[in-house]
Amino acid sequence: MTSLKLPDIAAQTQQHATPLDWVGMRGIALPILFAGRSVAAKADAGVSLVDGSSRGIHMSRLYLALERLEQVPLSPLAIRHLLADFLVSHQGLSSAAYLRLTFEHLLKRPALVSPLAGWKSYPITVDARIEHEMFHVELSVGVPYSSTCPCSAALARQLIQRQFEVDFDSQQLDRDQVLQWLASSQGIVATPHSQRSLAEVHVRLRDNLQDLPATTLIDTIEASLGTAVQTAVKRADEQAFALANGQNLMFCEDAARRLHQSLRQLNCATAFKLRVEHAESLHAHDAVASSQWQW
Repeated sequence: MTSLKLPDIAAQTQQHATPLDWVGMRGIALPILFAGRSVAAKADAGVSLVDGSSRGIHMSRLYLALERLEQVPLSPLAIRHLLADFLVSHQGLSSAAYLRLTFEHLLKRPALVSPLAGWKSYPITVDARIEHEMFHVELSVGVPYSSTCPCSAALARQLIQRQFEVDFDSQQLDRDQVLQWLASSQGIVATPHSQRSLAEVHVRLRDNLQDLPATTLIDTIEASLGTAVQTAVKRADEQAFALANGQNLMFCEDAARRLHQSLRQLNCATAFKLRVEHAESLHAHDAVASSQWQW
C-alpha cells in the first residue's frame, strides 16, 4: 500500500490574504510551577500572522511549547524564553508573540492575635508579549479587604454622644457606671457600616526580574490598606479586626490614594494601574475609584 502524505491545509498559500494581529488559542489547561508547587492554570497563547500569503499558523507548535512551564519555575525570564520559542517556530509567519496565564495563588495567612492560620486564594493574571523585538510582562492581582465608611463612623459617634447626654444629663459621673454604659447596647446605640471591598492592581514589571513578585505585590497591597480579610479567627482576632477597621476608616478615594503611594515604592514596577471597589452596604450600588502611573 502506498503511504500518502497527510494534507496540511493551513500551509496553503493565499493571494492577497489580510495579515492578522493575533491568532492562537484560549483557555488551555496547564500545570505551572509557581511558589514551589504545581498550580493549575489557564493559558491563552498566540502570535501575529504577518505573512499575507499564509492561510494560518501552526497552533500545535504553540501548544507543545507551553510544556516548558511545566518544568521550570514561572518567572519573567522563563516567559520570555517561551515567547521566543513561539516566534522561532513561526519564523517568517509572525513578528509578535503573546501569552496570558490565569491562576489562583494560595497563601497561608496568620490570624491577627491568636496562633491560628488559614489559606487565602488570590486571582493572578500574567500578560506577556514580544512586539517589535521588545519584551513586556504585566502582573495583575485581586485582593479583598474590609472598608469602614468614615461618614457613618462620624454619624455613629454623634448618636452615641447624644445618647450619653440623655443618660447622664446633670448627673455626677461615676467611672464604673460609665464603663458599664459603654459596654451596653444602651450606650452604643449606633455602629458604622463597613463592606467587603476589592483592590485590583495591574503592574508592569521590569523585564530582568528573576522571580514573579506576586507575593510581594499582595503583601504591599494588604499592608497599605491595613484591613485584609481574615481566615481562621478566634474572638480576640475578631476584636483586633474591629480595631483595625476603626483605625483605617476609608472612602474608596482614600484606599486608592493609599495604594497609589505604596505602589510607587515598588522597585519591581515600571508602571501600574489600580481600581478599588467598595461593595456598599448602605446603597444598592458600589463606590469605585481608580488611578494609574506611567501606564
